[in-house]
Amino acid sequence: MLDIISARIKQGHRTIGYPGKPPVLPERFRGLPVINQACVEASCGDCVSVCPVGALAFREGALTLDIGRCLFCGECATACPKKAITFSKDHKLAARDRQALVMGAGEPVLRAALDEKMRKLFGRSLKLRQVSAGGCNACEADCNVLTTVVFDLGRFGIQFVAAPRHADGILITGPVTKNMELALKKTYDAVPDPKLVIAVGACAISGGPYVDQPETCNGASSVVPVDVYIPGCPPHPVTILDGLLRALGKIKDR
Repeated sequence: MLDIISARIKQGHRTIGYPGKPPVLPERFRGLPVINQACVEASCGDCVSVCPVGALAFREGALTLDIGRCLFCGECATACPKKAITFSKDHKLAARDRQALVMGAGEPVLRAALDEKMRKLFGRSLKLRQVSAGGCNACEADCNVLTTVVFDLGRFGIQFVAAPRHADGILITGPVTKNMELALKKTYDAVPDPKLVIAVGACAISGGPYVDQPETCNGASSVVPVDVYIPGCPPHPVTILDGLLRALGKIKDR
């Protein structure tokens, strides 16, 4: 016991200071993409052709990027000789509206909070049932790590629970396979009203690399209504935490 106490004292304070302090992100972290339309040439299209999920397209003379589909693989940035696309270190990716995740000539309307009534209901205590709807376990792992001492999700009043009847909403990962479609519907129906639905990761938002495959449903919104979208493949734990806190109105900056 004394050895355990001694080791714990040596470790010191392990919980990150976010949102009070900026997060420390890995050097290779790819955050919110940046499109330099001045460098875009519609006649080129190298970036569009290399995207494995069709997240890039030319619309009305501008290059658009759907970060709800984007795998953040970086192939588009590598393929473009003029660096029309780069990836910033901005970890704030969450949106309330699916169309807000489509970046184009203008900035996407990201990080909007829930309406006032929902914030009053869930702002102090939010219980979530996590549903892995055919995911590869990457998004699931990054959601799970939020419960560790490093991120300490519970300090914000947010907890994962074992049963949907004890939950205020569901957090969905994975593309929603046909085998999980009914299970997801039943889980959603078991959560008492009013309830939240949060889609985490490219698969849950759009189907990810499995989009339009006959065995999947192309994401959660095809089965249940989604209130919050948190992109990434997988999203960094700080990105997930940021999305949850912004939805609850606990972070109000850009």
